[in-house]
Formats: sequence, C-alpha cells, structure tokens
Amino acid sequence: MLIKVKVFPGTKEQTITKKKDSFEIKIKEKPIKGQANLAVINVLSSYFEIPRQKIRLIKGFRQRNKIFEIMD
Repeated sequence: MLIKVKVFPGTKEQTITKKKDSFEIKIKEKPIKGQANLAVINVLSSYFEIPRQKIRLIKGFRQRNKIFEIMD
C-alpha cells in the first residue's frame, strides 16, 4: 500500500493527521542527514502498529511531500 505524507519538520510537538487521501505529520526533528525521514517512519510505525522495517520511503527524500510504501 502506498500513502502520501506531507511533513512539517522542526515543530514543537509531534502529531499525525489523516486528511482525505493523505497524512500530515508534524515532527520535532530537523531535516538534517535523514533524521526527519526516520522520525516520520517511527510515527507511521506506531500509527499503523507495524514494525519500522515494513515502511519504506519511495519518493521525496528531500521534499516535504513524500510517498511511503507499507509492506504486508
């Protein structure tokens, strides 16, 4: 399953919001050396209650809009 995610790095609180066909995730980490991407994977892992290894970043390594793959 592929999901669209819009990331807001460097915020004061960490939240996840489900929109119509995507997610908005606010994280505390800054986008330095992939820290923000790892934080988003951790948030998605806890939201879907699956291991982090089953979530893979497909597109948007350096953009705010990303596409993640959730593997079964």
